[in-house]
Amino acid sequence: MYALSRPFLFALDGERAHGAGLAALEAAYRCGLSPLLASPPRPLPTKAFGLTFPNPVGLAAGLDKNGAHVDALLALGFGFVEVGTVTPLPQPGNPRPRLFRLPAQQAVINRMGFNNEGVDVLVRNVERARRRNGLVGINIGKNKDTPNEDAAADYLLCLRRVYAVADYVAVNISSPNTAGLRELQEEQALRRLVGTLREEQEKLSARHGKRVPLLVKIAPDLSENDIDAAGRVLGDLQVDGVIATNTTLAREGVEDSPLAEQAGGLSGAPLMSRATTVLRMLRTRLRDDIPIIGVGGILHGADAATKQAAGAVLVQTYTGLVYRGPALIGECVDALRRRKEAPSRGHLPPE
Repeated sequence: MYALSRPFLFALDGERAHGAGLAALEAAYRCGLSPLLASPPRPLPTKAFGLTFPNPVGLAAGLDKNGAHVDALLALGFGFVEVGTVTPLPQPGNPRPRLFRLPAQQAVINRMGFNNEGVDVLVRNVERARRRNGLVGINIGKNKDTPNEDAAADYLLCLRRVYAVADYVAVNISSPNTAGLRELQEEQALRRLVGTLREEQEKLSARHGKRVPLLVKIAPDLSENDIDAAGRVLGDLQVDGVIATNTTLAREGVEDSPLAEQAGGLSGAPLMSRATTVLRMLRTRLRDDIPIIGVGGILHGADAATKQAAGAVLVQTYTGLVYRGPALIGECVDALRRRKEAPSRGHLPPE
C-alpha cells in the first residue's frame, strides 16, 4: 500500500509530505486499517534498561514531535516509539523550507530546529494514548533562546513533566539544528548537565515509586577523543543507556546532489557507515551494563543486523521509513531474529 502512496507523498515538499503521512497513518488506525499498511511482526522480546520491549526495532525521535500519533505508529509493528524532541515552551523551529529529500541517495537533510507545541501538550497527548503494543520514549531538549549556561533548567523542567508518562527519557544534546547545542557534549559540560539530570532522576524515582531510564543521544561527528570522553563521563554517571547517533553535518555520499549545500543534519543511507563506526567505538568505551540504541542509516534488515553486530541492543529508524515504508519494520525484526537464532544453527551472524 505504501508503494502506491509514495509517489503522491514525494510529489509534495518534504514537510507537507510529513504531515500528510502522519494524518494518513492516524486515519488508518482510527478506521482499523493499520494491518493493511503493515503486518505486525512476530514478537521478539528484548530486554534493555530494565524494560522488556516487544521487539527491538523502534522509531527514532523527530517524526512525531508532539506525541500525537503514538498508537498509530505502534500499530505499524514498532517495539517502541520515541516522541519529541520536546522543549519547555512551544517554538516554531527554523524558517521554511527546512526539510529536503535526496531520493537518489536515499537521504534527508533537515534543519527543523526542535519545532514543537511544548512539553505540556506532549504530556497530554501521551497520557491519552492507549499504548497497547509497545513502549514510548520521550526525547527532551532546550528552547532555542535558552543559553547553554541555563540549559540544565530546561532539561530539568522537561524531565519532571514527562517522567510519569515516559517509559524512558532521552536527553538530546546532539541535534545540529539548534545553535550551540552540541557544545553540551564537551566533557565538562556533559558531566555537569547529565550529573544534574541523574540526581533529579533519583529524586523522581523515589517520588513516583518507579525508575524511568535516562538515556543520552550523541552526535556522529564526535572525534575519537570526544568519544573517549563521552564513554568515560556517561559510565561514571551510570546513565541507563546511550543512543548513537543523531544526524551528521558531513556530506559524505551526497556531494553530487544540488541539495548538499543545504544547512542541516543529514540522515539516511549515507549516514550508516559513520553512525555505525561511532556506535562500535562507543561500545568499547562504555561499561558493559550500559546498553546502546543504534540509529542512523537503517534502510534494510541487514543494516539493523549490522548495528546489532556493532554493539547495539535496540535499533531505530526514521528516514528508512520515508523511503521503504512500514514493511521495513518487519524486515528489520526478521533480520534480528535470524541473527539471534543463527548460533544455534551453526551460522555466523552478519558483520
